[in-house]
Order: sequence, then C-alpha cells, then structure tokens
Amino acid sequence: MAIGANLPHMRRARTQAGAAGAKCMSEYDYDLFTIGAGSGGVRASRIAAAHGARVAVAEEYRVGGTCVIRGCVPKKMLVYGAHFAEDLEDARHFGWDIPECHFDWIKLRDNVLGDVDRLNGIYTQTLENNKVEIFHERATITGPHEITLASGEKKTAKIILIATGARPLIPSCPGHEHGITSNEAFHLDALPKRILIAGAGYIANEFAGIFHQFGSKVTLINRSDQLLRGYDESMRDRLLQISLTKGIDFRFNADFRGIEKNADGSLTVAMTNHEPLEVDCVLFATGRVPNVEGLGLENVGVELDEKNAVRVDEYSKTNVDHIYAVGDVTNRVQLTPVAIREGHAFADTVFGGKPTTLDYGCIPSAVFSHPPIGAVGLTEAQARQKLGSVEIYTSDFRPMKNVLAQRNERSLYKMVCEGTTGKVVGLHMIGPDAPEIIQAAAIAVKAGLTKADFDATVAVHPTMSEELVLMK
Repeated sequence: MAIGANLPHMRRARTQAGAAGAKCMSEYDYDLFTIGAGSGGVRASRIAAAHGARVAVAEEYRVGGTCVIRGCVPKKMLVYGAHFAEDLEDARHFGWDIPECHFDWIKLRDNVLGDVDRLNGIYTQTLENNKVEIFHERATITGPHEITLASGEKKTAKIILIATGARPLIPSCPGHEHGITSNEAFHLDALPKRILIAGAGYIANEFAGIFHQFGSKVTLINRSDQLLRGYDESMRDRLLQISLTKGIDFRFNADFRGIEKNADGSLTVAMTNHEPLEVDCVLFATGRVPNVEGLGLENVGVELDEKNAVRVDEYSKTNVDHIYAVGDVTNRVQLTPVAIREGHAFADTVFGGKPTTLDYGCIPSAVFSHPPIGAVGLTEAQARQKLGSVEIYTSDFRPMKNVLAQRNERSLYKMVCEGTTGKVVGLHMIGPDAPEIIQAAAIAVKAGLTKADFDATVAVHPTMSEELVLMK
C-alpha cells in the first residue's frame, strides 16, 4: 500500500530528473566530471552513471587508486607471503617434513604486481561498462564549470567531484631523497638486508612485520615514545612486546637529522637521542597528506582546512555549490571503505534524489601487523574520559595453534562497556585473524548490544573468536 502510494511521486521525480538532465546536457559536456579514479571516485562515478548521469573521469596514473595499486591490496598480499615464514616453521610441529626453504622476493613482487595489473583492468572495465568516459591524464579546474586536461582539451561539467586521494609525507631532513615510501616498497629490486622504517602508525608497523618475516633486519624509529596512536593502549603494548621478542628494534623519541649515502650504497641515518645507524634502505611511513596541489582549486575559491585538506559539509559539498570532494583528499577518515561509502552517498544525494550522509561512528579498522590488530569503537582511555563509569573485560590467552607449535606468543581481547548499562562501546583484539573477527563483532557494537548479549551467545568451540563470549 505504501509503495503503491509512492509510485506516482516517483514517476514525477524521474520525469523531472530527466528534464533536468536534458537541460544539463545542453549546457555542459557532462553531468559529472570526477578528478581521480581511486576507490571513492570510481564508486561515485559508477553510481552517478547508474542514476542516468553522463560521467567522465580523469586519472593521471592508474585506475584503482592508492588501495588497489599501491596500498591495501598489494600490501595484504605481502602480508600473506610474510606469514608463510612462521607457518612453514610451525608446520614441522604438526608432523610435516618441511625442508629448508628459500624465499624468492622477485617472484612474489612480480606476482603481486601482476595481480595489481589485473585489478586495474577490472576497475577500468567497470567504469567502461557503466558508460563512464575515462581520460588517462591529469585534469585541472580552470573555471567554475571548466576542466582542462593535460593535453590542453577543455571540458565542462555541471558537477565536479574531487577524489584525488592522498600521498605519503616525506620529511624535509637533509638527504630525504635517499629514502623511499610505501609506494616504492612494492617495486624494490632486492630485499634490503637492513631497513629503517620511520614512523609508528599502521603502515610502519605493517611493513616492519613484512620485512622482518622476509629476513631483513628491521629498525623502527619514531619521534614520540608511542606507536599506533589512537589504538587501545593494551593492544599497542602487546604488539610492541611481541615485536621486540621477534627481533624488531625500536628507537623512540628519535627525530631525523639527516641521511647520508655512503660509497658502498649504504645509508647512514643521523637522529636525535640515538647513535647514527647504518642501513641499506630507509622507508618513510610518517603519515599521508591530501593531494590538493595543482588542481586549480584556487581558481574557483575552494576552501582548504588547517591540514590542507578540502573542506566539505556532511554531504561532501565544498563551499562552492557545484564542487564536491570525497575520500582521503578530505582527510575525514582515511580508509578505503569510508571513501567508497562517501562516493556512493554523494552520487545518491546529487544524482539519485536521495540525500544520504555517512555515519562516522563505530568504524572498524585493522592493522595488518604481525600479529594483526582489530578494533572498533572507543578505547578504554576514550571511554573513561567520555563516559566516566566503564567496565573492562579481557581475555589473555595462548592460541591453540601456538601451543602445539611451541610458540609463546599470546593474544589479547578487550571489551569496553558502559558501566551502568553494560552496553559494549569498544572491542579491541590482537592475535591471529583479528581483522576477520572484528568485522562481525563490529556489527554487534554498532547495534548497541550489551555484555549480557555476548554472554548469552553460545561459543563456537574450539575457535579464537569464542573468546568474545567468554571474557571476564
């Protein structure tokens, strides 16, 4: 009954939208021109096209963006490769006669890059199948509704979407040109015997685990005395403890003074509060900055915030009515699934007649360190500051596989609850498969379930995840 009652209104809306689209086409080359074909830009363009908009995308590098080409996807493949180092060793305790193994970096590197090529093709095909026109070149905003391509060709669009993402931040210390970033890490011609990783965020810790398992001597330095700022302190402490046990070195309160290249090709890194260190490679993982330079934003008066990111409202609109921005270039939450949701919400709002915003609360995240971390909601410290009364439940245990493999590494799960109601406001875990487990658990936290709801759920035994319903 309700659906039938809405049908005439929906037909009128589609007719009006069609008329508006026809008017738009008489004035502009496109309804939407997207600058940047990463996760957010591709989703926004595809959904806008599905709503009937005529869409074009400009991408100066490769379709797929940071995540697919030089981020999450190839990095996760390296993480898989790194895990075999311990898995092959552990297999001997499970009865497998494993000979001495040799790791071939070039083979893994080339296989990973080959799969990146495959994904680049799939993303390109997705846009083409949705009749989105692709320009494989840089685009600059040169007027209110005007975009100029690197070839000099000019295009006009009713709506312009900025989805140019972010890039690694490179410190300005002397000799910084001798370092690399995560972008170049996937293309190394050989594994470094000694690598220094600058930073203590998720990228730094992930690559620390990867290179360590591949046999490199890893030293991680950080300007403060903490790693993984923003994650629960218990998880951070446990990762540091495990990493030190594995043989990864940490130097805290260390600022770069400079990098000097030696005659034999090695690098000498000078830093505050510590002795200089000689390594074969320096990898900068010191944060990411929005890609806003050279876009012509100043030509149309698009405002940037104090961190040089594009300032937008809840609908991803800038201060200029016909210009929007999604993804890392806005520096709201720099996660691929968030960029995708923002792009989808933008397309539904502007071209689907369905105003949509994104809820940034309770966004789950993972660190693919070794072992990995999964988290959703408030940390213990955040909950105490925000709620006052909290109850903390934990499970500190040795996974069954580790017991038989004679590996002492322990996992830790923590549940943060509101003191008066028992509502679960945060879940944090470090251990095998933590990112896989946290996805399902995040649904429960998002839904506002309580510790009693978890306790009332029968455990799946024997599993790692059963600890979620057994915490004390």
